Amino acid sequence: MSDFLGHNYIGGARSAAGSQTLRSYDASTGEPLPYAFSQATEAEVDAAAQAAASAYPAFRGLTASRRAEFLEAIAEQLEALDEQFVALVSRETALPTARIQGERGRTSGQMRLFAQVLRRGDFYGARIDRALPDRTPLPRVDLRQYRIGVGPVAVFGASNFPLAFSTAGGDTAAALAAGCPVVFKAHSGHMATAERVADAIIRAAEQTGMPKGVFNMIYGAGVGEALVKHPAIQAVGFTGSLKGGRALCDMAAARPQPIPVFAEMSSINPVLVLPEALRLRGATIASELLASVVQGCGQFCTNPGLVIGMRSDQFSAFVEQLSALMAEQPGQTMLNAGTLASYTRGVEALHAHPQVSHLAGREQQGRQAQPQLFKADSRLLLEGDPLLQEEVFGPTTVLVEVADAAELQRALHGLHGQLTATLIAEAADSQAHGELLPLLEQKVGRVLFNGYPTGVEVCDAMVHGGPYPATSDARGTSVGSLAIERFLRPVCYQNCPDHLLPEPLKDANPLGINRLVDGKQQREAISQ
Repeated sequence: MSDFLGHNYIGGARSAAGSQTLRSYDASTGEPLPYAFSQATEAEVDAAAQAAASAYPAFRGLTASRRAEFLEAIAEQLEALDEQFVALVSRETALPTARIQGERGRTSGQMRLFAQVLRRGDFYGARIDRALPDRTPLPRVDLRQYRIGVGPVAVFGASNFPLAFSTAGGDTAAALAAGCPVVFKAHSGHMATAERVADAIIRAAEQTGMPKGVFNMIYGAGVGEALVKHPAIQAVGFTGSLKGGRALCDMAAARPQPIPVFAEMSSINPVLVLPEALRLRGATIASELLASVVQGCGQFCTNPGLVIGMRSDQFSAFVEQLSALMAEQPGQTMLNAGTLASYTRGVEALHAHPQVSHLAGREQQGRQAQPQLFKADSRLLLEGDPLLQEEVFGPTTVLVEVADAAELQRALHGLHGQLTATLIAEAADSQAHGELLPLLEQKVGRVLFNGYPTGVEVCDAMVHGGPYPATSDARGTSVGSLAIERFLRPVCYQNCPDHLLPEPLKDANPLGINRLVDGKQQREAISQ
């Protein structure tokens, strides 16, 4: 594993114009790894964006089936990465081998999912309203609409999923599927991993004859601003902190030509445990919830950070059971020193608040994060205290006991937007508290019943998004096939000759796709 170049990827070539280098570190020991990476210069950021812009006309002009072949080739290249690669990812992130292998499968699976979307053709959103020359009092012209890729997309890698939300992750897959070349900003926490994955993408691009510049990658701190502000970039995908995502949103909005930023940022993912469920299976719920809180050292954007229940003997017993289980949990190594420092600050803030009590968890020490359980006064939710709205990224959750159903509703009204909310409920609970679901629908992107939010299926129906600050745009998702829509825009053709129309809109329907024709779904060709 000594053949690392550590150079930026620009227009199908490697570039190291700057003098500043960055180091990769062993997540468990903190020791530097023997790999150096070249900090991108402003000129290299510009060159990467220009390379993507140059590739855009040819790439978006390819048939959907050609782009599907590219995505499938990426999947094959990812799956061919050997055990040395898995060991490298583990060194950079402290993630176990089984987790990395599973995440690699998910990453290649995302590529194949979008290949299916491309071959299916529904992403075009083809709509045709044929001319009505005899309509009175005014005739109607022929109008046809479909969707094209917006242009080059900047993608920022996430720290907690070095494969599935990083170099070849969901944002990259969705952008490439939409016909948008990518400029990827590598995450500083796993730069060696990023190089290996970028190599795989480039091999797939060369194998399938993609235009040079279809995928570019730059390293460095402070290069994100220049990338987002570059006039060639037409959209941004980001997964990370609220502070970082909001900064990118503000930069993009302040451009002479504002562009959308699809940022997934912060969520505490409330879990509501209702009375009958606690009465029938409180001990089981405590065990299952604990497993979700500490899974992967709590380093999931869907980690359950807030648990709400109504005052009762059953809830009191549940708190005792969960506290006992949490007290037994060992420490775990986090992704990197920065993540551990952030987690430590979040735990200290909870310890310091006079209306928050510490129920269980060992004292923080060394390089490992210690799982923690707290209980907060319900007034913090009812009065909108920001502490309970802030994500503590790591293996910690906060319990809140409300007086009754009315207080529970008031508490939920005060919650900010979330990725998920979970209802742990029996049938009797659902009947007695039917008002909760409509309320949660306004707050979150995914409502779970009798499950736990850690674990996001990659499929057509998944929504991984939600109202601000969970994401910057609640109309989209960063997981699932609907994610492609973030990087598409509609184009309408009026009275366009058939031979000039794109294939999805031609009368003969040469792609054989489902289209909305005069208000009715059909696959047939349009007869004259």
